[in-house]
Amino acid sequence: MSTESHKKNAPDHLRVAVISVSTTRNLDQDESGAWIKKQAKKEGHEVVIHQMVTDDITAIKELTLHVTGKIVPDAVIISGGTGISPKDVTIEAVKPLFEKELTAFGPLFAQLSFEEIDSAAILSRATAGVIGQSLVFLMPGSIKACKLACNALIFPELGHLLKHIKE
Repeated sequence: MSTESHKKNAPDHLRVAVISVSTTRNLDQDESGAWIKKQAKKEGHEVVIHQMVTDDITAIKELTLHVTGKIVPDAVIISGGTGISPKDVTIEAVKPLFEKELTAFGPLFAQLSFEEIDSAAILSRATAGVIGQSLVFLMPGSIKACKLACNALIFPELGHLLKHIKE
């Protein structure tokens, strides 16, 4: 079956969770999370939760497991904590939970980032995978990075990806 026919038969309206990782911001200051939430709704998706979590491996892991296990959205979009500073622990918290990894997401995001910010793209450790019945995307917390990942990669493929994990 071709990609076009897969996409044609994919669901249009998904349940999306938005999680922002930050020790310095609260929900009112979460520009990236607010944008993701607004864009998801604009794309026709239902946002089932939008929450902040501190840069702590245990807190991030527990919230991710709660969201994927109890709320069970079709997609979880996590922004922040993907850099290389000691406080950036989102990858370490979530990646071990992946049952399958979408190994192309990180390199594609890095390539798109390189086209916008040159060699600084090397700092990104964006990744994605599947936990249970949820697609999980981990990306930088900057508004530019969130817009790039969501508009170029995540939202265009959400339904298609979901169709595959629900087969």
